[in-house]
Amino acid sequence: MSAPSSPSLKHWLHAFRLRTLPLAVSSILVGSALASDWGWISCHATSCDPMVLVLALLTAILLQILSNLANDLGDHVHGTDNADRVGPQRTVQSGAIPPATMKRAMVICGVLAFASGSILIVGSLGLTLKMMVFLLLGLLAIGAAVKYTFGKNPYGYAGLGDVSVFIFFGLVGVCGTYYLHTNRFEPLVLAPAIAFGLLSSGVLNVNNMRDIHNDAASGKRTLVVRMGSANARIYHTTLVVGAELCLIGFTLFIQAGWTTWLFLLSAPGFIIHLKRVWTTKEPRDLDPQLKVLAMGTFLTALLFSLGLILA
Repeated sequence: MSAPSSPSLKHWLHAFRLRTLPLAVSSILVGSALASDWGWISCHATSCDPMVLVLALLTAILLQILSNLANDLGDHVHGTDNADRVGPQRTVQSGAIPPATMKRAMVICGVLAFASGSILIVGSLGLTLKMMVFLLLGLLAIGAAVKYTFGKNPYGYAGLGDVSVFIFFGLVGVCGTYYLHTNRFEPLVLAPAIAFGLLSSGVLNVNNMRDIHNDAASGKRTLVVRMGSANARIYHTTLVVGAELCLIGFTLFIQAGWTTWLFLLSAPGFIIHLKRVWTTKEPRDLDPQLKVLAMGTFLTALLFSLGLILA
């Protein structure tokens, strides 16, 4: 019997789920743009450090890839990836990447994420107590990326995925990046941080609405499974509309010129997206809306950041 062939680059790229990476970097871009712009608002001299930006982007991408690899393996182990699953077939499920190989890839990716994050944090904050706090947050982020669906008692199977995404893609991503650039915290940064946390949670919610039947049958008690499809649509609308209101409130408060309203150019896309969510009857038909909301969030992050920089 011939030995099984090694996973190809195509299989690894599929496991990395490249379409999720723009969402992962959105909060980094926003936090960096706030740091580059905030000086004339808060009367403090600030700047966006290019090295902080590059290392923060690298760390966010590695954490997202780690989460995707762990999710691929975890859902396979727990039986959620089966013949009834909607969406692209996973690499461990299909046999393209053996479980042991996937575990090794997770370890390598986790080590790289920790190394990148450590260089970022120590380089920005030095050997201080604040550095230790950020290192702890980094370890928690790695743990959250792995434990979403992997291992014993994964929190994603208990309906806590939305909370984790909101915290790490929103609050930690935006506020943490801003702090690493400026070495201080501005309360107003919370508004865009909450906005992008809500939009990121919305992407997960679409995923869970799509998978509601298979998740319920597999014992994966996501928030959507717990609340049902009808309430999940209301919840989803609240997430998207709430995010827009946070950005509008922030922009009204800072009164920094017309360019800060550029993010509204993506609003029609969100309106069309919500209409599709409400009118789509078959959960599996929501699959295209994952990409729509993820790219809409990324576009909003780009426009919001550009508006601040131009202002």
